[in-house]
Amino acid sequence: MLQNETMAPAYSNGSDCPADVLIVEDDPIIAIDFEDRVLGFGVKGVRTVGSVTQALDAINKRRPDFALLDVELVREKSFAIAERLIALKIPFVFVTGYGAEASIPPEFANQPRLQKPCSSDALEAALQLRGPD
Repeated sequence: MLQNETMAPAYSNGSDCPADVLIVEDDPIIAIDFEDRVLGFGVKGVRTVGSVTQALDAINKRRPDFALLDVELVREKSFAIAERLIALKIPFVFVTGYGAEASIPPEFANQPRLQKPCSSDALEAALQLRGPD
């Protein structure tokens, strides 16, 4: 279920999906599932990382068009990544297995969220969200 959903026009490449997606997920099985499904929606490039440091490095090397952020990573949370994405105006969705009770700081309260496990329809809808212009 996608929470705080706001739909916007297609990406500038004319597609409903971003060309390059960064997946931040520490569970390899979930990461592979997300990657396979995202590629199936027509996304051309997917990069998967499992930590805050890896994600920030990936963003610095090449800005993604969109990101999926697992909230709870091993021994850390993804909020530093969220701050960087907001600063760069890159749209993203939090992904959590903890539902509404997930501890999301107030500054991120309006960010869209996907509940794990999520349907392919919900994931595809999330990829169609646009960030601030």
